[in-house]
Amino acid sequence: MTTEELKEALPIFTDTALLEQLIEKGQILELQAGKVLMEPGQFVKMVPIVLEGSIKISRMDDEGRELFLYFLDAGETCALSLTCCSASKPSEIKAVVEEDVTLIAIPITAIEQFSNDFKQWKDFVSNTYQNRFQEMLVALDAVAFKRMDERLMGYIVTKMKQLKTNELHTTHQEIANELTTSREVVSRLLKQLEKKKWIELGRNVIYIRDDFEELISK
Repeated sequence: MTTEELKEALPIFTDTALLEQLIEKGQILELQAGKVLMEPGQFVKMVPIVLEGSIKISRMDDEGRELFLYFLDAGETCALSLTCCSASKPSEIKAVVEEDVTLIAIPITAIEQFSNDFKQWKDFVSNTYQNRFQEMLVALDAVAFKRMDERLMGYIVTKMKQLKTNELHTTHQEIANELTTSREVVSRLLKQLEKKKWIELGRNVIYIRDDFEELISK
């Protein structure tokens, strides 16, 4: 990949020297949906910057239940990975490729150098921490203050926007895992939405009306 190609993929970086270092030190990876990039307990060896596609970041409890935190989209990186790098601590999150992704993997040995040498990198890291902190507050608020039906509808809207589709190919159990609830609760709430004709349920697929977000906001 050339500096011009990387600049086009990451318009947040205009410093040619930084772009050159990203190419020199980083590794371009193309990964398919479902690929697990990081598990809790693993030590972080690289920090991913997404060029195309998306990665889902989740928190796991001791029983294997999953709490969705945020997505990494094009031009974004993972604040929690950066934190683990700087503190030399094992990962506390699970990272899974949500849709086929192209990323540039930056080794942890280069992170400190970039912070010392490039203001744009320092600003990028600072903005990443701020944005992810806000997103995790939203996730915490949803668990603490919102009813499960509200959380489910919010989840559906988030997935629609993330995947840019009105068809969600997933199981009720997978949704339950991400919302830290039971499959039975998810199935019951989805049936209620189907009765309203806001969605249609198929085998491991949910068909969603174009005006779903508008309907739930009324």
